[in-house]
Amino acid sequence: MSHTPHELHQEFPDMADRITALKTSDAHFARLMDDYHAVNRQVHAAETNVTPVSPAAETDMRKKRARLKDELYAMLTA
Repeated sequence: MSHTPHELHQEFPDMADRITALKTSDAHFARLMDDYHAVNRQVHAAETNVTPVSPAAETDMRKKRARLKDELYAMLTA
């Protein structure tokens, strides 16, 4: 399988220590991070046609990924 882009540590490399700390200390953050990674893998599978989906479904997945990323970023910078 090819490299999956948009991994959280790659999106926020300067916050790697904070990501790790929150993942282990904040259950809500950990759940959101798991959700983000699951959606990210779905988007990647759709983009590479491993799992073909309609353009509308792919757009919805990308929007969900963006919402999760925004929420995670807000928690990282709080």
